[in-house]
Amino acid sequence: MELKESLSIIRKKIWMIAAIVLTATVLSGIYTLFYVAPTYEASTKLLVNHQDRYSDGTPMLDWNAVNTNIMLMNSYKEIIQSEAILNAVAAAHPEFGLTGKELMYYITASSSTDSQIMTVSVRDGSYERAVSIANSVAEEFRKQIPTIMKVDNVAILTAANPNDEPTQVAPNPPLTVILAFLLSSMFAIGLVFLLDYLDDTFKSESDVEKYLELPTLSLIHAIRKDDLTPKTSASATPPNQQLSNESHPIGEKSYATFNS
Repeated sequence: MELKESLSIIRKKIWMIAAIVLTATVLSGIYTLFYVAPTYEASTKLLVNHQDRYSDGTPMLDWNAVNTNIMLMNSYKEIIQSEAILNAVAAAHPEFGLTGKELMYYITASSSTDSQIMTVSVRDGSYERAVSIANSVAEEFRKQIPTIMKVDNVAILTAANPNDEPTQVAPNPPLTVILAFLLSSMFAIGLVFLLDYLDDTFKSESDVEKYLELPTLSLIHAIRKDDLTPKTSASATPPNQQLSNESHPIGEKSYATFNS
């Protein structure tokens, strides 16, 4: 299919494309704004930093210890999201109304490359509850890690603050509307091409010549409803208004064109 032909198909059905895109975009915006509950995120930062000390208590800067802490980060991220930690949090805080397995869907643990800082993030419909869960999980992890790993190298660097401005992470109305616009545009254009592909009627002389390889002898124009109204016969017309050529009265229209 040539580009000019494709553009012609789109131009003929531009009203359908516009209607689909407009409807999908408006509905997605209304649904996002009025029917989707907001989701908030709270984060607590943990520092993984075990240092050996000199005899006088001064911390010893040991790069091997730093690298060890960084390598342990992946293990710590798995441990903090394990049932061993989350079951203890759920038991200690029945006000959350969540089990250890359910808490897994609320919590994510992340860290930057070559960093000793781990971030525990919690998403919930209530910002206050997200703060409480994040701090409770971090504190429980800090208390249990010496028993689990036999090393006390975790400290809470920054706890989530309930007085901070809530951070809404979902929904995102502008992003939702843009995605709805793009997806509905692709769907509408695809639908237009599909309907054109399934339509096997001839619409012009060029279609006849292209698909049948035959010349057209005549072309019947579109007939309007008004054209079917009975015309006054020539006999009812006063003699002084009749034409000498009665075979083609004035006002009679031609509906067929013959090609020579």
